[in-house]
Amino acid sequence: MSDMASDPRFLRAPPKRGMRLSWADERFRAIIWQVLIVGVVVGIVWWLVGNTRHNLEVRRIATGFGFLSREAGLPIAEHLIPYTPASTYARALLVGVLNTLKVAVIGIVLATVLGTLIGIARLSKNWLLSRIAATYIEVIRDLPLLLQLLFWYTAMQMLPGPRQALHPVEGVFLSNRGLRLPWIQWEDAHSFALLGLVAGAVVSVFYARNARAKQMQDGQPRKVWPVAVGLVIGLPLVIWAAWGAPFQGDIPALRGFNFQGGLTVSPEYFALLIGLVTYTAGFIAEIVRAGIQAVPQGQWEASEALGLPRGRIMRLIVLPQALRVIVPPMTSQYLNLTKNSSLAVAIGYQDIVSIANTTLNQTGQAIEGIAIIMAVYLTISLSISLFMNWYNARIALVER
Repeated sequence: MSDMASDPRFLRAPPKRGMRLSWADERFRAIIWQVLIVGVVVGIVWWLVGNTRHNLEVRRIATGFGFLSREAGLPIAEHLIPYTPASTYARALLVGVLNTLKVAVIGIVLATVLGTLIGIARLSKNWLLSRIAATYIEVIRDLPLLLQLLFWYTAMQMLPGPRQALHPVEGVFLSNRGLRLPWIQWEDAHSFALLGLVAGAVVSVFYARNARAKQMQDGQPRKVWPVAVGLVIGLPLVIWAAWGAPFQGDIPALRGFNFQGGLTVSPEYFALLIGLVTYTAGFIAEIVRAGIQAVPQGQWEASEALGLPRGRIMRLIVLPQALRVIVPPMTSQYLNLTKNSSLAVAIGYQDIVSIANTTLNQTGQAIEGIAIIMAVYLTISLSISLFMNWYNARIALVER
């Protein structure tokens, strides 16, 4: 028996059976079905495209994206890049994309922080804090998002005017014209310092990974924080100082019937951001709660036996393990927040949907306008999914 096991003739894999051109062959049937399905899909798409082109030609409706180079004549109140009504439709749509990203990115960060805090509070041993968190979650999740956006927008409109604006702290004013905050006069030195901050953070991450790898090899710990502080704080300060260290505060002040100076947050943007953040945070809180409760109770007991405080147990032991349960459903909430930002059109915030709708009404390019909206949201959603899937793979347990 041992001779047979060691004989190479008995170790060879069985020969692969060739595919027969017969319906009885499973692989042949699978190929035929795939070809038929692909052919049906291609045929349907071909018919839709041909039918659409024919109907557009009959109605003498122009097609194509040539309208993007024409003058828009569209006023946009909020824009992160220079824009005037004399700009092209392409630039107007780019402003809409940036306005959408401004809501999505800031909203995701704030909703994650708020939802995590509420989810932890939901598990608190303090009865009152736990009940408040539970009530918030149930009320927020049971009300339609559009209704909440209209509520916040109406609340912003009911605030007092600029002369009677709420003034909680020095330099901050809240009125029916929006939120005014102190800011700085942005110059080139600040842009280069910001680039230095990003570069320093990236280099610090790679240095920390390299230090951990070397520690695994020789067992010698290496201090990372001095290098990180030098790169993240020192490098931007050096760049800022090299460009003349410009710094001039821009404090808002009442001039006539409105405020001048400072950073302006419009009522539409403020209402949209609050509505999206508070709504999404309710769902994130339940995801965080479920992830924490998925960690075995023995982890808590062992940590408490070591004398660790509850806050440190949560931050260093429980949450890192809970992330493996939290991240996949959290990705869906990030996508929902991004897509729900399209409801901005209901309260007058000019995002990509609002600007594209105005564009297609002015040009008659309905198909192209809808295609642009779909392409923008698809690109943003796929980018979020790719990043979250990459992060989920990084924190996943590896079977050895």
